[in-house]
Amino acid sequence: MNENKDEPKDFIKLNYEKLSTDEVSELVISPCCGAVSLFIGTTRNNFEGKKVIHLEYEAYSPMAEAEIKKICRDVRQKWPSVKHIAVHHRLGLVPVTEASVIVAVSSPHRVASLEAVQYCINTLKATVPIWKKEIYEEEYSWKENKECFWADVEK
Repeated sequence: MNENKDEPKDFIKLNYEKLSTDEVSELVISPCCGAVSLFIGTTRNNFEGKKVIHLEYEAYSPMAEAEIKKICRDVRQKWPSVKHIAVHHRLGLVPVTEASVIVAVSSPHRVASLEAVQYCINTLKATVPIWKKEIYEEEYSWKENKECFWADVEK
């Protein structure tokens, strides 16, 4: 493979369709990399003793995508060996067991990809304006990620 055809790329996608781990992992595979690390965030069926029916996500996509691009730039500064980064986040209704977010990173060796994936998901939850609504059996609740930098601001 011509090395120029395998330039580092960022794959960012926010959409309403079901996310595919196969699709996301295939985006980041590279012949010069021996590691692909993935994080898959799924909808669980409970929260603090309440039965969760499903989640709903909302975002202002241009702003959210811009923030994710900043995260990708930060990753490339902190881990220069990282080749490709993919961040796919689902919007709208996400049933129990389905993926809300998938982050994948490739690098020549596992340490960089593992650390970069952890940084990506933690920073995404702390800085990207994506809002989550948990739907329970008889009520719902808008959830704030405790990692969000605005979570400590007095309301």
